[in-house]
Amino acid sequence: MRIERITDAAAVQPAAHLFDGPLLADATARFLADRGHHLLLAYEDGRPVGMVTGVEMTHPDKGTEMFLYELGVAPYARLKGVGTALVEALAAIARERGCYGMWVATEQDNEAAQRTYRRAGANEEEPFLLLSWDVTQDRSEPGQT
Repeated sequence: MRIERITDAAAVQPAAHLFDGPLLADATARFLADRGHHLLLAYEDGRPVGMVTGVEMTHPDKGTEMFLYELGVAPYARLKGVGTALVEALAAIARERGCYGMWVATEQDNEAAQRTYRRAGANEEEPFLLLSWDVTQDRSEPGQT
């Protein structure tokens, strides 16, 4: 297996099957253009079999940490260490870039992801509540509170 950091949008298209949905050209280009965004692809026999994305996040009183945004491994390549190798490669980039830590959130019932992250050295933190906003909705519409 070979793992490469991807900086060229054309190299992402052959890995489209590893993402949750269709690739968006503008979003792909914007993601790759940011020095603090990382996309790694794992290849077996010249074809992409896994991907991981990471985003460096910096805060004035904390420094910089790596957020593991998404991990995807093709079904035919699972249980072969691809996911663990990708997470470890992203952690190595985090160390090289001076990050003080790396974190990921996953669903409580996603046991495969949890096993992968633990194999790659993750420690479980206290449970937390995730709150999110749908900023595409205009809250000033009648009936919105």
